[in-house]
Amino acid sequence: MRARTYCLASWLSLSLGAWLAAPVCATEQPQRAEASDPDAGDQSVSQAYRAVECEGTYAKHLQGICTNDRDAIYWCFTDVLVKTDLAGRVLCRVAVADHHGDLCHHDGKVYVAVNLGKFNQPAGQADSWVYVYDADTLAEVARHRTPELVHGAGGIACDGERFVVVGGLPEGVYENYAYEYDASFTFQRRHVLESGYTFLGIQTATFAAEHWWFGCYGNPQMLLKVDRSFQLVDKWKFDGSLGLVGLADGRFLIGRGGKAGDNALTGRILPAVVDGAGRLQLQADGPDAR
Repeated sequence: MRARTYCLASWLSLSLGAWLAAPVCATEQPQRAEASDPDAGDQSVSQAYRAVECEGTYAKHLQGICTNDRDAIYWCFTDVLVKTDLAGRVLCRVAVADHHGDLCHHDGKVYVAVNLGKFNQPAGQADSWVYVYDADTLAEVARHRTPELVHGAGGIACDGERFVVVGGLPEGVYENYAYEYDASFTFQRRHVLESGYTFLGIQTATFAAEHWWFGCYGNPQMLLKVDRSFQLVDKWKFDGSLGLVGLADGRFLIGRGGKAGDNALTGRILPAVVDGAGRLQLQADGPDAR
């Protein structure tokens, strides 16, 4: 197995309060998945993803997760972006602007939905972006304005050809919106989701099993399942609001948060499967299965 270069991470604070990542790299041997059957491809590799905790504690809570479906997990803790191996050991940790939200991996890059303004307010108070990072080093490589997300960009997913960005929602609005962009982040269209009101809109997103899946806050938290044409297929009680991502083997990983003390928040992932009704449920043999 070839050694690869990973960040240990350090950063400098700018006078305006933003953060500039200044990674210091070292060569380490990551824990990664090895396919026992060379013909099994991505599905065999994906089976190595299991329930795991992210190393370390963070001042702000988990916003989302994604993977490269090979040897890494990416975690966003609002103002810290983290890359770990499959055992949850930190390979790279960089400070980022608040508020970095949900994220997705595509073609060697990590894309994060970012709002530098206010969430869930009338149009004109958000400052929505997608920030792009190199998946190996977490070095920032691009920024794309997404002003169409007038209530704040919070979640992002990619189906391999197009990106969909979702986000906040003012109280009293009884539908959600998914904003479609091409690979260059040229805005294409806004899709209306007949979801009813969900508390603070949509937090997380992924595309898997030929559907879009959207995690929402609330009491209880809700999961939306939407087809390729953005028609609502199902809505049910399930907490995917802190992260969800589909794997090539058909399973999903679900983000969960925890608390280790004052200003010491944690993150973990749990595996989930699609049941006979087409709904997600945590794997029966995993922790917190329900």
